[in-house]
Amino acid sequence: MEDASRQAVRVSVVSIAVNLALSAGKLAAGLIAHSGAMISDAIHSASDVFSTFIVIIGLKLSGKAPDREHPYGHERMECVAAIVLAVVLLLTGLLIGRAGVLQILSGQGEALPMPGVLALAAAAVSIAVKEAMFWYTRFHARRLGSQALMADAWHHRSDALSSIGALIGIAGARMGVPILDPLASVVICAFIVKAAFDIFREAVDKMVDHSCAPETEQAIRACVMRHEAVRNIDLLRSREFGSRLYIELEIALDGDMTLSRAHEIAEAVHDDVEQAFPSVKHIMIHVNPAA
Repeated sequence: MEDASRQAVRVSVVSIAVNLALSAGKLAAGLIAHSGAMISDAIHSASDVFSTFIVIIGLKLSGKAPDREHPYGHERMECVAAIVLAVVLLLTGLLIGRAGVLQILSGQGEALPMPGVLALAAAAVSIAVKEAMFWYTRFHARRLGSQALMADAWHHRSDALSSIGALIGIAGARMGVPILDPLASVVICAFIVKAAFDIFREAVDKMVDHSCAPETEQAIRACVMRHEAVRNIDLLRSREFGSRLYIELEIALDGDMTLSRAHEIAEAVHDDVEQAFPSVKHIMIHVNPAA
């Protein structure tokens, strides 16, 4: 687990470096080209840097070994990090949306100067870079089973979507409709709020011992029933603990079987499931006599 956490931290460091360079470039382009939408988009990218630091802290804490106070480990700290990330993302989106709405209501949108072509180019570059970062981070999040890293991946996707909104707003403003530039900030707000809600909901699901996906449970059942001595699965319960999975299993064996043999089969089932499903941290197996 600690090795996986270190790998996830390395991915987060790459994310920070890209976001720092991108937010600085977008802010400069927004100021030079007089684009409020691009400045809003730059603020969003800058918030990604802070959010990724939250992810790193969560990964560091979740990778700690179990101790006396936390005998089941610290994996749920990833969920805590994801929830904090969702709140930061929500506040960022609302602030960006508020600025755009106030600008539209005050009538300043029509008086704004036309955004320069530099803002248009910055938006296009941002879309390409942030979409690439989404796929890069999501790949490693799935490989490492990291909830916090997956939340950060969707943060990249929300930034790519917001840059699309900025691109449309800037292009519209350059076509003679300057109010589209602050209107793009409102669209950006909607994308960010939606991403924050999705991240929050998924993290809370894992915090409240949500069961694993039906297809995962079916695959576990198939793995257990491959043992010829197992007559039936009387009970299978699962719960997600952060990025890891806990299984409670009751299997039916021949009632005349010796205790030693039943123990051997239970151990074999235990080992096979843990090897087949790396996300499984622990299985508790109870043996029942078959009817």
